[in-house]
Amino acid sequence: MSQPALTAIPQYIVSTSDYQQQARHHLDDNAWHYLVGGAGDEITANANESTFQQYLLNTKVLSDVRGGHTQLSLFGRHYQHPIFLAPVAYQTLFHPQGERATALAAHVMNTPFTVSSLSSTLLEDIRSEDEQALWFQLYFQAERQQTLSLVERAELLGYQVLVVTVDAPLAGIRNREQRMGFQLPSHVHAVNLTRSSGEASHHQSDSFVFNQLMANAPTWDDIEWLLSVSRLPMVIKGILSPEDAEKAISVGVAGIVVSNHGGRILDGVLPSLAALPDIIKTVNGRVPVLLDGGMRRGGDVFKALALGASAVFIGRPYIYALASAGALGVAHLIRTLCEELEVTMALCGCRDLSAITRACVLKKGEADV
Repeated sequence: MSQPALTAIPQYIVSTSDYQQQARHHLDDNAWHYLVGGAGDEITANANESTFQQYLLNTKVLSDVRGGHTQLSLFGRHYQHPIFLAPVAYQTLFHPQGERATALAAHVMNTPFTVSSLSSTLLEDIRSEDEQALWFQLYFQAERQQTLSLVERAELLGYQVLVVTVDAPLAGIRNREQRMGFQLPSHVHAVNLTRSSGEASHHQSDSFVFNQLMANAPTWDDIEWLLSVSRLPMVIKGILSPEDAEKAISVGVAGIVVSNHGGRILDGVLPSLAALPDIIKTVNGRVPVLLDGGMRRGGDVFKALALGASAVFIGRPYIYALASAGALGVAHLIRTLCEELEVTMALCGCRDLSAITRACVLKKGEADV
């Protein structure tokens, strides 16, 4: 039986991996395997983390870093640090307060929180307060009017950035969930969505994937339409190739998130960090590029920034903390990662984020190890 969430942070929880171990005590098998699992054999999910080990930190001693900070400006807003909370669905599956607890922690820690279309809490109940940085993640709905209604709700409630996920037009083949017989509990559902009134017609000989699951999948035309009707800066999440990055810029997006959805959609694709350098080269500073996937330490955040990312998203790490200790856990994790980032910056001679360059990391093979 799972244990209730902690009300204080024990001395032994000092890192993301500690929260991962702790979270197992607070989640049943159903929730746990949904959280940690990936697509297929989970090769990509695991590679997202291990790819960071291919890069080594290049320290710089005797540097004057007094007055240093981690602040940045992005999409017309100022942020205290580059560690943002990624959209994660159904957060009441992991803690009774779900997205409310995450939003509270994000507010306390001045951290942008991207609320999922599949949030298990109404957008109105986690609305932006006191200039809190809430972003909204969008999955295109079957009908454009449904999509537009979601976006207009987010705009009205003060959400600041629209993050459009494009790499998950259908759910991945998650064998771990299949083996578990995963089901959402009756009290957990996507409360902000409505079912489409119609269903795609099909014949027995039709492909279930192409003619049903992908029947209403968005295309670049839908992205251009959404850009024409939304007043929020739009960021596309789920880019892994320079070609798609170039197309995204050509249609007018405000930013790109290099992401493989935590390895949950298609196994065998590039780890996010491995895809980042070529995309950075193609984008060439025209729009901000963010990275999602595999970061477990502040040093990982540093490596992502050194390879060109403007900021990063964390997903599973803060859900481990949410499951362990609610809002308190999420806030503590964010603080821990920020402190790790600051220590890494100081020891690598970087007073601010602009000082973190490609020269700050060495890929194995570039140095004698």
